[in-house]
Amino acid sequence: MEYVMVGLLAFALILLIISAFLKDPYKIIREEIDQLSMQQIQEMYVIKKKLKVLEEELLVGDEAFHPSSSIRQSFPSEKKEIHEIIKNQVWSLAQQGLTVDQISRQSSLSPNEVETILSEMIERGQRYE
Repeated sequence: MEYVMVGLLAFALILLIISAFLKDPYKIIREEIDQLSMQQIQEMYVIKKKLKVLEEELLVGDEAFHPSSSIRQSFPSEKKEIHEIIKNQVWSLAQQGLTVDQISRQSSLSPNEVETILSEMIERGQRYE
């Protein structure tokens, strides 16, 4: 019985020594995942930085192309197309009980545009509660 115990202990020691010299099979995979995640973080940073610059350029360029309010009033026949999502948002705000002025502030539309949208929605047959 003593020989079996000594043999098992020796076998365990041999396995321990062998495991210390063996290569970790998952080490390479972990390193690759770490490297990919770092690349992704760097790319996201660059994209966000470029997007911020682009937004700033659009804001600066947008101010240069907008005519003053007096010029806009002299051409009332120009009608800009309002997206259906904005119209649905205006309708939803009206159903919540907001006034035309409040809706115009929240949707960046003029009060006349808000009233036009509401009248279009009523003409379509939607109920205004």
